[in-house]
Amino acid sequence: MGRSQSLIALDVGERRIGVAAADTGVRIAIPYDTIEVDGTEVQQVAEIVVREGAGVIVVGFPRNQQGEATAQSAYAEGFASKLEDIGKIVFQDESLTSVIAENRLKSRGKPYVKGDIDKEAAAIILQDYLEQHYAA
Repeated sequence: MGRSQSLIALDVGERRIGVAAADTGVRIAIPYDTIEVDGTEVQQVAEIVVREGAGVIVVGFPRNQQGEATAQSAYAEGFASKLEDIGKIVFQDESLTSVIAENRLKSRGKPYVKGDIDKEAAAIILQDYLEQHYAA
């Protein structure tokens, strides 16, 4: 299978960015952090990439129910373009990940906040990517 590498995933929103991390050797995405969109978000992503030694940044790509790109897709692409000097960018479909993330958190029966949904959604995005590109 080759050498494992670290990856991070981003669930890009206009207020918050959910972050998840994984290693291709283990292939389990873990919710990592939430970044507030305040003008320092690119620097914060860069710091996480360095901290985790991530070789790939997986960016969630939202689509509508017909599978078409949306205004939010363009926003995610625009944000990703700011990260090109930081690492290799790949896109992963993120259809309904926030809904699935919220349902997962509700099922745990513990309190959660919106940021928890964002980082759980990033973990779903990353897990989908891992399963598509690093299957055992």
